[in-house]
Amino acid sequence: MTTLVSHTWWMTNRRLKVLVKQPAFVVILLIQPAIWLFLFGNLFRRVVELPGFGTTSYLDYLIPGVVVMTAVSSNMWAGMGMLEEIERGTMNRLLTTPVARGAIMNAAVLEQALSTTVQVLAIILLGQIAGADYPGGLLGLAVMTVAAVLLGTIFSAFSNTVGMLVRQRETIIGINTMLLLPLTFLSSAFMAESLMPSWMSTIASFNPVNWALDAARAAMNETPDWGMVLVRGSWLLGAAVLMLVLSVGTFRSYQKSV
Repeated sequence: MTTLVSHTWWMTNRRLKVLVKQPAFVVILLIQPAIWLFLFGNLFRRVVELPGFGTTSYLDYLIPGVVVMTAVSSNMWAGMGMLEEIERGTMNRLLTTPVARGAIMNAAVLEQALSTTVQVLAIILLGQIAGADYPGGLLGLAVMTVAAVLLGTIFSAFSNTVGMLVRQRETIIGINTMLLLPLTFLSSAFMAESLMPSWMSTIASFNPVNWALDAARAAMNETPDWGMVLVRGSWLLGAAVLMLVLSVGTFRSYQKSV
């Protein structure tokens, strides 16, 4: 276990060095949430006037929505990085080293988790500048960040799994395009669940994006619902662990095929 942890840290450090050498990409990662916050915040700001919406500030409602959308959209592309490693031959060279095999996949997910955390912090700061209120305090914001990281882990591990299985950029792009908006809009990211059509609300209850939103909003209330946080957080953690196990298993299959 100690070896796996140390190798995971070494591999993560390696991937972060590559990320830092792409400043344009880092800037895009930070600007994209700001664009969504501005666009959706202005487009839907009057929906709070609908009876039963449940809040008077759409900005307060929107912050968790932008956080989870960012987590999903950023992590869905993790498989592209894995595919690039394969195409360059870097992956096969790593397989000739004594590095723990699980560390290779864990590092890819950990890199995405760190990127997601930075993006969430940027959104929180932008929201505060724009006048958002965080009645749940630092603990509520911490829960929202953890929920976003767990959600991102689910999708980064899923993307890595797809990358290992299909090894085609077009397939990853197609899957991401097909899933991103439906998963986001079949949740309470931008619209209160009580105002959704019943069939959409039913689907939302099985949507991990909505689990993250439920946990975040429950923790950020002035009177947090820790029962909701525990239940939704447990579902997210279970799904994240399941996808990590699946991604490592897929990697081992790839290892046997080369």
